[in-house]
Amino acid sequence: MRIDDYDRAILDALQRDGAMTNAALSEVVNLSASQCSRRRAALEGAGIISGYAARLDAKKLGLGLRAIIRVNLRDHGQGNEEAFARFLGDQPEIRAAFSVSGDADYVLEINARSLEAFAEFIHGRLLPHPQVAQVRSEIVLKVLKDRDGLELDALSPR
Repeated sequence: MRIDDYDRAILDALQRDGAMTNAALSEVVNLSASQCSRRRAALEGAGIISGYAARLDAKKLGLGLRAIIRVNLRDHGQGNEEAFARFLGDQPEIRAAFSVSGDADYVLEINARSLEAFAEFIHGRLLPHPQVAQVRSEIVLKVLKDRDGLELDALSPR
């Protein structure tokens, strides 16, 4: 699907407020509500819009500790990596998990209630995992930038 300036404007507006009605969207992008509805449905149908979610404040929900964890595995066989991926999917603290290049095999982002809860996760569940060889972690002290959406200006030239 080719994205034009109207689609970009719709995507940008919906990234800021996914609950926006087509009528409100039409005021922002200068199209009729029915045109916005058709374009929105096409963007959803093409999988460009993969869903809608509320942004929650982790601190206000008692998840004030945020950390980045780098993990190296002992063995890199297909079954080992699949088992580790299943393990990661079962851990509620893990907000995001990435298989990466560089000096780590995986990078995890987690939220925890406290330093004690973080330590329990590391020492009680992550380090004892049979595939984990090494763990290095950094606690986030201050968030300088944390953007949810995508920068749409990076799309193909207008």
